[in-house]
Amino acid sequence: MKLTFTTLGCPAWSLETIIARAAEYGFDGVDFRGLEGTMNVYELPAFATDYAETRSRFEAAGLAVSCFSSSITLVSPARAADNAEELERYAELCVRFGTRYIRAFGGKVEDQGRDAAIAEAAEQLARMEPILRQANVKLLVETHDDWTRCEDMLALLEGTSPETVGVLWDVHHPYRMVGESPERTWEALGSRIAYTHWKDSLPEPGGDAGRFRYRFMGEGDVPFGEIRSVLQRNGYDGWYAFEWEKKWHPELEEPELAFPQYVKFMRALDNGGSGEERR
Repeated sequence: MKLTFTTLGCPAWSLETIIARAAEYGFDGVDFRGLEGTMNVYELPAFATDYAETRSRFEAAGLAVSCFSSSITLVSPARAADNAEELERYAELCVRFGTRYIRAFGGKVEDQGRDAAIAEAAEQLARMEPILRQANVKLLVETHDDWTRCEDMLALLEGTSPETVGVLWDVHHPYRMVGESPERTWEALGSRIAYTHWKDSLPEPGGDAGRFRYRFMGEGDVPFGEIRSVLQRNGYDGWYAFEWEKKWHPELEEPELAFPQYVKFMRALDNGGSGEERR
């Protein structure tokens, strides 16, 4: 089981701290979603001009850069130019760091309706494909926003190549937001799932599906044992990324608590248990 974390969970950490803590806690990689207040990490010297030194530091720590999590949004005409620049810059970073994946969002379906949104996304993906192929990179669309339900994701993927476009299964969202079973998600999307996000939560009492509280792993009700079983049975050997969204929810516990607890929980889960249920 290859464990990584997104840097959303440690917005106050420096690059030096990220590398040191990742190795100390027992992670295998780091997924970059911002660093020291800058969301597009390719703008920072550590990835722009000093990337060789940064790469050497990761190698010395025995860590990989598992993914670059971008803000690319397929259904957003206003972001078309930004999408193109982000893709080119992150593809360049993937080549520099030996990284295979760039995360993207499907985006919001507004008044244009889902069919028009799918057509818009298809146009964006067609323009992106040559860049992805040249860099040998795969764009991963996350089960998120208006593309959480597996049927909607399937429609979005139609006509794309599995070599260049895949799925990032955020195991929390389909279960929590639309009540989709892990078996159903895998049945529909398994052949395209290349990466996973993990986090736990509990629904707010009396609230709808969109109202919940994030919890430490094992302190919510997301069926991680079932999800892990589905992945094991089907030969999944990709990354298990902890997405502790402290950047967006500063009230969450500090990464010094959440990150090592995640590693303990997941290693126990990997060894056939139910995970480390409590801190």
